[in-house]
Amino acid sequence: MEETHLTASEWNVLNCLWERHPQTVMQLVAALNERVGWAKSTTITTLRRMEDKGLVLCETVGKGKSYSPAVEREGAAADQTRSFLDRVYQGSVGLMMSAMARRQELTREEIAELKAILDEAERGSAQ
Repeated sequence: MEETHLTASEWNVLNCLWERHPQTVMQLVAALNERVGWAKSTTITTLRRMEDKGLVLCETVGKGKSYSPAVEREGAAADQTRSFLDRVYQGSVGLMMSAMARRQELTREEIAELKAILDEAERGSAQ
């Protein structure tokens, strides 16, 4: 399966669509204007490009269009995380976690959550 590489603009659009879909062009224009200050033309241009890339699905409804995401949030986030990890930490989860833990105080809840994730991963790799 091909990795999904999203620009910041594409993340903005998809975040709107992952929250609620389908949405009309005008609903997206309003949402993106409020969130990131985009003009109508910016939203329409970005949607057209995303449709060409297969990131959104467009359906004609009457005289207008409505959009839905063509990619899942979880898959896009996993691809983006892997790309970041490879680029910045040479693929090492350990290096990334070490850097993050040293740069910021983790709460007890965050530490417990990380331990639970590692325990689950360990159980999965033992099978």
